[in-house]
Amino acid sequence: MKITFLGATKTVTGSCYLVQFNNKNFLVDCGMFQGHSKQNEFNEEPFPFNATDIDYILLTHSHIDHSGRIPKIYKDGFRGQVICTKATHELCQIMLPDSGFIQEHEAEWKNRKLIRAGKSPIPPLYTAEEAMEALKCFKHVSYYDDINLGEDLRVRFIDAGHILGSSILEIWVKENGHETKIVFSGDLGNNDLPILRAPDVIESADFLIIESTYGNRLHSQTEDRVHKLMKIMKETIDRGGNVIIPSFAVGRTQEIIYEIHKFKEDYPEYVKFLNDTPVYIDSPLAISATEVFRNNLDCFNEEAKEYVINGDNPLDFPGLKLSKSADDSKALNEDQVPKIIISASGMCEAGRIRHHLKHNLWREDSSILFVGYQAVGTLGRRLTDGAKKVKLFGEEIGVKAKIEIIEGYSGHADQNGLMDWVKHIKNKPRKVFIVHGELDAQEVFSKLLNERYGLDTIIPEYADHFDLTMDDVAAQTPFKETKDKFIRLQLLSQIEILQEQADFIGMHINQSCLNNKSDDEIEELQNKLSDLDRDLLSIKTNLIK
Repeated sequence: MKITFLGATKTVTGSCYLVQFNNKNFLVDCGMFQGHSKQNEFNEEPFPFNATDIDYILLTHSHIDHSGRIPKIYKDGFRGQVICTKATHELCQIMLPDSGFIQEHEAEWKNRKLIRAGKSPIPPLYTAEEAMEALKCFKHVSYYDDINLGEDLRVRFIDAGHILGSSILEIWVKENGHETKIVFSGDLGNNDLPILRAPDVIESADFLIIESTYGNRLHSQTEDRVHKLMKIMKETIDRGGNVIIPSFAVGRTQEIIYEIHKFKEDYPEYVKFLNDTPVYIDSPLAISATEVFRNNLDCFNEEAKEYVINGDNPLDFPGLKLSKSADDSKALNEDQVPKIIISASGMCEAGRIRHHLKHNLWREDSSILFVGYQAVGTLGRRLTDGAKKVKLFGEEIGVKAKIEIIEGYSGHADQNGLMDWVKHIKNKPRKVFIVHGELDAQEVFSKLLNERYGLDTIIPEYADHFDLTMDDVAAQTPFKETKDKFIRLQLLSQIEILQEQADFIGMHINQSCLNNKSDDEIEELQNKLSDLDRDLLSIKTNLIK
């Protein structure tokens, strides 16, 4: 059995893993690269395999960084089955066409520039219609069922607790009379997420592929996050501003709705404030996703189910309003009544949220509240890193609004959650492959797994290929050309990020800032800048040879 890592390597997007054995080929996930423009370009690259050779895609969950290239592989000739849970299937029915719609609009925008430059237009990665076609390949299964895909392949989906329908994959492969168990953690959720159950634990694994998004960080406590949410909302509304919450349309939006609903019951002193304050969901995708949540109560935890049993809808409350049309969305920025707006996308890279940021970032009375992970290179990351100016729709906007962050809402387990999940594996794996994380998080997590549990870990590079039948599992590179392209695009992406950081320093460092530094600190800065200047000169010389 061989595995090739074709995404989410030393980064958090583009999840895609190729498994090959006994002349069978299947993918675990087929996600889109997201974040910096150069990373996004890799979505256009051809797959390093024939799409027609893939028998199955086992899909851990519906998020676009895990599912977003399924329409592309379908376009390329894939006609096997995409196997996932019912909730994942239903969410993909709205998310993939929405992604296709975004691809069409991005292609239109690029083509206007290309045509003005006298160049040929380009097609979108895929269209909404092509995404609808790809959905014909989907087949949904139930949690905990054993799915036999021939005599030599058995799969079981168990609850990952990350978003509705998310799964940990237990896969048993028979090869040369020997059975091997390989486990893909998918994205592991928190133990105390609203609505969803805690992640299931596994008994054993020969090989484990595990995420590491928060491998080097801890989340705040549940009670702290809820009180912080209410405090930020009330203080902002009291001073006459708007609360703008960039939120993932699937998962995070529903959790915030649930928390507000629950808070009204648990803290009656906030009832008047919440009843008097309009809360808008301004994302057609989030509105549709909320309906999918309501249709999949079997995925809810006991507390959420109890609300439903008692005739209460935990995903609704008086004052919650749905902003469906573009005109509805525009009207929110024309209306001067202080309000709470929950809008997508969660990292501020696309969608209606960008319009709300344009109308509120410059307002000192407004707050921009981040409740999810912000990947390197995204607008959300620049804002949470403290940018004083950002560009939106070609216009430079000064950041005067309060930038707030609540990490406790992450759909990903933190370092303690990841370590606790691994601790429950009775028969520990021979090898652990660490994926879906920035390199610093992966290195910290890898060291902890080794020191605490004695586990042998590998942090794979893009296109690294491992033969799991070998005693010494070492990386090979059968897809060298693909790997080389990816490395070069990553390098360009790093250069763009460095340029952004240099611009950030240039905009934010002034004489008064330096006057507050001691002589020793100034000397240290001078030395670092001298070292950086030499390094940049060396890089420049190397690049223009």
